[in-house]
Amino acid sequence: MAEERAVPVPSAWMTPSGRYGRAVARACDIGVALVVLVAAEYYGGEYDLLLGGLMALCLLARRRLPGTVLAAVLALGVVQFLLYDLPDPPLASAPASYDVAVLFAMMSVVHHSRTTWMPYLAGAVVLLATAAGTVGMPVLGIEPFVDLESLLIFWGLTLTVWLTAFALHTRRLYAESQAARAWHAEREQEQRVRLAATRERAEIARELHDVVAHSLAVMILQADGAGTVLRKSPDMAESALRTIAATGRDAIDDMHRIVRVLREGNPDPGDPDSDGGGPPRRLVTLDEIEVVAERARAAGLTVDVSVEVGEGRLSPAEEMTAFRVVQECLTNVLRHAGAGAGVDIRLHEERGTLLIDVVDDGAGTLAGRGVGGRSGGNGLVGMRERVELAGGSFEAGPRLGSGWHVRASIPTRTK
Repeated sequence: MAEERAVPVPSAWMTPSGRYGRAVARACDIGVALVVLVAAEYYGGEYDLLLGGLMALCLLARRRLPGTVLAAVLALGVVQFLLYDLPDPPLASAPASYDVAVLFAMMSVVHHSRTTWMPYLAGAVVLLATAAGTVGMPVLGIEPFVDLESLLIFWGLTLTVWLTAFALHTRRLYAESQAARAWHAEREQEQRVRLAATRERAEIARELHDVVAHSLAVMILQADGAGTVLRKSPDMAESALRTIAATGRDAIDDMHRIVRVLREGNPDPGDPDSDGGGPPRRLVTLDEIEVVAERARAAGLTVDVSVEVGEGRLSPAEEMTAFRVVQECLTNVLRHAGAGAGVDIRLHEERGTLLIDVVDDGAGTLAGRGVGGRSGGNGLVGMRERVELAGGSFEAGPRLGSGWHVRASIPTRTK
């Protein structure tokens, strides 16, 4: 049986989203803020240090609120240029090296934005703000303070930063998509393992039920009969004991096969990689129906069997399914109707479909009032599962008066 293995998870200190990654990101933010603050100290304007300090303070939140930080830094830049152009003497320097905070803020928007349009909007706003320096604002009396050559330099620097940030943004999205695909693939693999284990458990449960329930039902009835006629008819008791022994040996063989499959798997005989060790799996054919029918007759049932299926018309799996359905029906009759019941078994092929009909008379007892013990319903569940796995349909229910009627249809294919 397939087993589920735990996927190793890296330490939280080593993953980018863990404590180590958060500590590095916070250190980078503080380093960027210090660069802007130190750059502002080299200017002698009255408000240069204040404006640079506010820009540096805004950059500390650039990862969580990139759009808001860019808007705040641009607003401080407008105040900076107003303080440079309107008063006399100027109260701030423009352009200044601490204006690099605008590029850091734009890069944060491009890299950390979750929308497709925000990176382009951030780049366009910064380019337009830089271009405004070449024309000024005549309405407010602000003269141009950037010439064309400086504008080209600023634009080149802005585009370089934007492209770098966009490349990092694309790489981050690709990494996240790959991580998401890996996560989903892992979940799907785990789900497939669970489904495979569930199917294996169901198959093992069906095999164990079919082998144990039928064999025990035959053996119990034969043992009861042998005990009853032991003194009056030793020959009949001896025959019953032989039937018990034969049934027990077959059950042991089937149990050994199931245990071997559990321990070693069930290698395909046609697989060249298979070692072929151990005894081959016993193939069950429709001929086995007469064997279980004879044992049911020995246990006291009246069984009539009719199999009208051409040779080679069924695959081994279809023959196994048909045999198990008939075997389980006989087991149910033995358990619930007991000796003296009559069973009519009909198998025939019609238009590419194998039809199985099993009817019993319940030994003249009303349906639901058999002599057997209470049933947990595993037999009907197992039969239905087998037939549905073969792509067929299954019906079972009490007849009017006494007995039960089981009907199954299985699509067939010519081998």
